[in-house]
Amino acid sequence: MEPNDRPSRATEGFFGRRHGKAIRPQQAAALERGLRAYRIDLTAEAPADLGTLFKAQVSAFQLEIGFGGGEHLLHRATEAPATGFIGVEPFVNGMAKMMAALDKRPLANLRVYDDDATRLLDWLPPASLDGIDLLYPDPWPKKKHWKRRFVGPVNLDRFARVLKVGGRFRFASDIDSYVNWTLLACRAQGGFAWQASEAADWHQPYAGWPGTRYEAKALREGRRPAYLTFIRT
Repeated sequence: MEPNDRPSRATEGFFGRRHGKAIRPQQAAALERGLRAYRIDLTAEAPADLGTLFKAQVSAFQLEIGFGGGEHLLHRATEAPATGFIGVEPFVNGMAKMMAALDKRPLANLRVYDDDATRLLDWLPPASLDGIDLLYPDPWPKKKHWKRRFVGPVNLDRFARVLKVGGRFRFASDIDSYVNWTLLACRAQGGFAWQASEAADWHQPYAGWPGTRYEAKALREGRRPAYLTFIRT
């Protein structure tokens, strides 16, 4: 993955681009309508029951941080209508693509947030999520920038706070140094158990995995993705 392929996330704030190429007027209109309908307002107090955020009757809650073009999030939300999904994407072009898709096919079990994911994590109630997905985040490949990676002690503490015991943190990347970094960081945090019994386990895509455009690019360029799953203990 090239450093500028997607928006960047950081441990204590947002690093990187919020805009790419100019969006078309039709996309801009869909973005405006969609954010009015789907955006979570963090100025309001977080509800004790996250189910009140959704128009659908939902009984489980999943968060995807940095959903890019939304391929994975849309697939999961469509396949699991009884689960409430929250997607975070500060990159305007990605959010515009998602809102254009929802304009054509609305989903009552989906909400979004278009700013720094750490703000949403701090807003959510403790032990409120059943799962968190962080898929192909910006790897910040230069060692001097590793501190900007989203996975780190502070954000893993945030994950541990909002995940229910038994909840899943899933991390996918095609960058070996970031995979190793995440394994070491989760072990050091102490609240996550890696779910893998043999090496082949973490090279197998998740069940029902639809793929993403970032994954397709990695495969074309000869990089082997890793799919890590951690359980909140």
